Amino acid sequence: MKLVQIRRLPMALASLLMSLAIPLTVDSNQPERYWIQVKAKDTIERSAVANTGFAIEGTREDFVYGTGTAEELAALQGMNRVENFYPLTEAMVALDFPNQDSAYHNYNEVVDAMNLLVRENSDVAELFTLGSSVQGTTILGVRISTNLPTANTKPGIFFVGGHHAREHLSVEMPLRFMQNFLKDYRAGNPRIVRMVEGREIHIVPALNPDGLDYDIEDGRYKSWRKNRRQNSNNTFGVDLNRNYGFKWGTGGSSSNPSSDTFKGPTPFSEPETTAVKNYLEARKNISIVLSFHTFSELILFPWGHKNASIENDQDRRVHEVMAQTMAGWNRYTPQRSSDLYIASGDLTDWSYGALKMISFTFELDPADMWSGGGFYPGAGVIPGVVQKNTEPCLYLIEHADNPYRVLSKNPYRPI
Repeated sequence: MKLVQIRRLPMALASLLMSLAIPLTVDSNQPERYWIQVKAKDTIERSAVANTGFAIEGTREDFVYGTGTAEELAALQGMNRVENFYPLTEAMVALDFPNQDSAYHNYNEVVDAMNLLVRENSDVAELFTLGSSVQGTTILGVRISTNLPTANTKPGIFFVGGHHAREHLSVEMPLRFMQNFLKDYRAGNPRIVRMVEGREIHIVPALNPDGLDYDIEDGRYKSWRKNRRQNSNNTFGVDLNRNYGFKWGTGGSSSNPSSDTFKGPTPFSEPETTAVKNYLEARKNISIVLSFHTFSELILFPWGHKNASIENDQDRRVHEVMAQTMAGWNRYTPQRSSDLYIASGDLTDWSYGALKMISFTFELDPADMWSGGGFYPGAGVIPGVVQKNTEPCLYLIEHADNPYRVLSKNPYRPI
């Protein structure tokens, strides 16, 4: 496949890529991948770009950027949209969870941290098995409530992180929120005590354990996104957040197994997404779902699969009011997912579309590659991100009994 000559990157961007010193290694089992900057000024143009399978990672006023295969690069060039591209090679970068990022958790460390929490809070916390990954790793979560054997009679909420392997901050956020939440409970914080007594809280920090560990296994970040399914063409990985069954494959995903947004051969083909499906379908008391991702500092809500709002006016207003309220604390931008670009098969379209759970995605810090390092912003950002997103999480827990009361004249009611 013939590619046009690489254009010179803007000086600021070239400087950024080198200064990040983020090792992106080449996987010999995968096609060559490129960082690509693509002209796209609105939702329609961004959706056309996403439909090639290109994984959009960030947006600017008149362009988007992200990673893609040679085939996706050629398709974008055929659309006359490529402004710059750059091969992701080993020469670009070099980190592990390197020493400076050792505050992040690999999957064994996530499990150890959850085990410790449960041992120290066994009266109100227990481990649960969500399911297994494609490589057979047990996906664990923590359930928090008083009277755990009968807690499924209380209003419930489900938090999940780590759909995408390289989004390590999306694992740290739910894990550290859980640690702080239980610490405050033990200290007798009356607000937290009421939540533990009145709610059933389910937290899965790392849905994609195989991908998480693969991204860091040899001391160099790989910018790996997918799980570790071996595909029919001997490449690896399905994009778990394109594999959910509601309006699966209707835009913004790829049928090419080499693509970062490969949707899988069928809806719920992956054990990780099937585990979420089975778990949520079996728990009728769960009313709210929050999925953590990085990056862009956004609060997103359905729809993602089409450029339209939720048809039920009350449901639409609940999502909008809650998102706007939470944005007052974390200063993220609240918006419909498809305002960015069309993307089908994600968790929140399914959890709302199929189960009518009020559903949000938080795209955590940083705002973009330029201001904070993209997927690898360093360990120093963790405390601030957890702090700014704690109140939104508590707000959702408090409203799990009836999210629709945010539409009333006096929506606040202490648990």
